[in-house]
Amino acid sequence: MAIVIEGEDGSRLLVDTPTDLRHQFLACEIDRVDGVLWTHDHADHCHGIDDLRPLRYGRGGPIPGYAASETVRRLRQRFGYVFAGQHGYHTICELDNLDRVRMICGIGIAHCQMPHGPAQSTAYRFDQGGRTIGYATDFSEITAEMIDLFYKVDVLVVDCLRRQPHPTHSHLGMALELIDATRSGRGVLTHLDKSMDYRTLCGETPEHVEPAYDGMEIVL
Repeated sequence: MAIVIEGEDGSRLLVDTPTDLRHQFLACEIDRVDGVLWTHDHADHCHGIDDLRPLRYGRGGPIPGYAASETVRRLRQRFGYVFAGQHGYHTICELDNLDRVRMICGIGIAHCQMPHGPAQSTAYRFDQGGRTIGYATDFSEITAEMIDLFYKVDVLVVDCLRRQPHPTHSHLGMALELIDATRSGRGVLTHLDKSMDYRTLCGETPEHVEPAYDGMEIVL
């Protein structure tokens, strides 16, 4: 699962590199990104990292990448060749600590850490021209810091694995609670499992909340 944030000038920030990243790039006709952000290092959010290689060559140099300090450590440990070229291969991505960046390509970035079972995942808020979008995937409880980060965003994309509670993910009730607590203008439910039928879910949610789908575009 991934999203691309596109700025007013066409700049693109990719969040996460899932296993089907190449397919998503082709389906959405994305041949360039100007930066990559990771939420955490679990396989479904980073194991498509090799699909950044063609984009690196297309831009003529490494892609800037950012993550929280622990995620940086784990990504470097598992994908060292991506961040430091080896055996004649070029560096694909230059990875840095998220705390060192507040803006990329004119897009403001704020973040906080979210509980994800025994692990943590990074929540993001993107701002440009008075428009805001929040991204909260892979969390298992709501914190005051999350509410502050997402307060009154135009759109909140939120983890909603299933209807029943889960030890490491948000469920439908928790997702709706976060959207309500933050007074988000619009809620988009993501990270849905196979039990979350699109049409059925549309009938169970308020008018300002909807399930996401592959290739979905949100224009602010």
